[in-house]
Amino acid sequence: MRWLTHKHLQQIAYFRPFFLRMRSCSQKPLPVLTLFTKFLLQEVDITLPENSMWLDRYKFDIPVFHLNGQFLMMHRVNTAILEKRLEKIEKTLQSGIE
Repeated sequence: MRWLTHKHLQQIAYFRPFFLRMRSCSQKPLPVLTLFTKFLLQEVDITLPENSMWLDRYKFDIPVFHLNGQFLMMHRVNTAILEKRLEKIEKTLQSGIE
């Protein structure tokens, strides 16, 4: 999953603490990261020259999430959508193994 960010924008400074507070204040326990964690979160700094394509596309729309190369959400983190899509991928992978 890609999380496209711009290190120097105020939006990131604002949204990161909000997202962390939102997850830590929820009633559900936070997931435990182990050696068997199934998903990889890749943070992309769109200000770097090699990421200019992402800067041109999303400069005013961060944060942006892509999952398996497809657009998922922007501007806000919707944890319900994220969890639903991750569960769907997990079920698909499990059915392919069996």
